Amino acid sequence: MGSVMGILLGLGVSLALGPAFGDEIREKEAELGEVLFMEESLSSPPGQGCITCHDPERAFADPEHMLPVSRGAVHGRFGNRNDMPISYASFNPPLHYDAEEEVWVGGQFWDGRVNTLEEQAKLPPLNPVEMAAADVSEIARKLRALPYAEDFEEVYGQGALEDDEQAFDYFARAVAAFQRTAEFHPFDSKYDHYLRGEAELTEQEIRGLALFVDEKKGNCAACHPHLPAEDGTPPLFTDFTYDNLGVPRNPALPHYTQDASINPEGYAWVDRGLGATVNDPAFDGNFRVPTLRNIELTPPYMHNGYFQSLFDVVAFYNSRDVAPWPEAEIGHNVNKDELGNLGLTTTEMEDIVAFMLTLTDGYRPE
Repeated sequence: MGSVMGILLGLGVSLALGPAFGDEIREKEAELGEVLFMEESLSSPPGQGCITCHDPERAFADPEHMLPVSRGAVHGRFGNRNDMPISYASFNPPLHYDAEEEVWVGGQFWDGRVNTLEEQAKLPPLNPVEMAAADVSEIARKLRALPYAEDFEEVYGQGALEDDEQAFDYFARAVAAFQRTAEFHPFDSKYDHYLRGEAELTEQEIRGLALFVDEKKGNCAACHPHLPAEDGTPPLFTDFTYDNLGVPRNPALPHYTQDASINPEGYAWVDRGLGATVNDPAFDGNFRVPTLRNIELTPPYMHNGYFQSLFDVVAFYNSRDVAPWPEAEIGHNVNKDELGNLGLTTTEMEDIVAFMLTLTDGYRPE
């Protein structure tokens, strides 16, 4: 896998954050974004911010593990997907079709429906099952009422919040600037230290790494590359592609029983994933390969939160086609080439999980 920066430049994507900011202003922009990330007055009713579903202590994933999806600001409303952790999201390239490999690559969210962190930041505030603001004008009004509203002018210039649409744009830019800071991508897991020669893996972790890479065993590295890029960027443990793994429908999703104004299809609702984004049923049930970094901290797993443990995920990959798992929610294009009957023993599955636990940030070598 080439560097993400190279991919972005190759697609003609500007890496600039707007006007030519000096380092001091860029730092202030990120600081403003951090405060906005934690701000809970912008939701309707107030009480929910970005941090509610993206806890820094959980790799910016939802801290509530017992539900497969996140609660909304409005009591009794829930998201229809498991929140994807946003650590390392700044490395996602824009959604594009790789004609040579015949795969879709990149984008934000599970379905790649937006390309940038700025676009990502704009969706939850207006989503009726998330922060539930009525419109951009409501968000802008609340931004102007913040006790630190003058910080917008310090970063973006006089009158930054006067126009509603512009104010919302600046909100998104500030949050995105915070998401691009090293707090979201510290690259300081045990595995990172191991690659730098600063830590040693245990025998079980080494066995797990070997199984993770072995094309005749786990073959996990096929979609979760484990080596640094050519430019030295540490491995991101995702190739940003999409796949239908055959994950079953999750009957525990609260979305099935939500009001018809939120889910008019009721129990008949099916999550098309990428197929809806690219308007092509051939890609229904395809979801983006998530990074495995910090995977220990981010249960439940998969787009619908079907699995509670990493061992369950590996067991599913191992035995989907030979054990009595429930049928796939969307079955016509399930990946049957790379998973489903891996023949791993219980010990080998435990070893793979042990290796994945080395990908948790915050490790301190002894």
